[in-house]
Amino acid sequence: MSVGLVIVSHSEKLAAGVVELAAQMAPDVLLVAAGGMDDGGIGTSLEKVMTAMGLADTGAGAVVLTDLGSAVMTAESALEFLGSPATVLLADAPLVEGAIAAAVSAQSGASADVVCKAAETALARTNPVVGPQDVGPQEAGTDSAVTALLTLINPMGLHARPAASLAGELGAMDVEIEINGVDGQSVMMLMTLGAAQGTELNVSATGPDAQRAVDLVRSQVEAGFGEI
Repeated sequence: MSVGLVIVSHSEKLAAGVVELAAQMAPDVLLVAAGGMDDGGIGTSLEKVMTAMGLADTGAGAVVLTDLGSAVMTAESALEFLGSPATVLLADAPLVEGAIAAAVSAQSGASADVVCKAAETALARTNPVVGPQDVGPQEAGTDSAVTALLTLINPMGLHARPAASLAGELGAMDVEIEINGVDGQSVMMLMTLGAAQGTELNVSATGPDAQRAVDLVRSQVEAGFGEI
């Protein structure tokens, strides 16, 4: 059972499109579109949003994402009518990027709070580091990083699907991991790298699952993410 997502948009087609896109990254997550008016016109429907919230929360909670301002108000009204359930959270996040990040987080089994945070930090800025770093596990102390220098071999590089798969698996681990200076548990940050075939990935991880996380990245990269 995973956290569900509700996609609220003024456009029925836009909501359905975001659900379709996010579903490619998180096939086991329940995503419910709540777009457009009841007659299919442009706008938001309180009834649609309330129904979607009820469907999305199957026990693990739900996170709601919206597009424009009045959609936020509709979502807030729906929550009030439902008694402001603690298990349904309204994310202050970009619709598309937030939905993808949230879906990947939910796919990893994260809680509603963590899924909501993933949506809200989907576009968080970092400073990529692309230069060479020391390679191999360090033994100097408990806080030393486990590192690796890897080369992408699959023709399409670190595109959306492998980025989502990698971020999802890493998100389920107790680790802090950076890949070329960005958060390895964030699908959006991994995609901003634009890492093509032949790109070197500097991986650095700390925490209880650091070695396991680096081993995972290594195995996925060396296998070409199953694409070769």
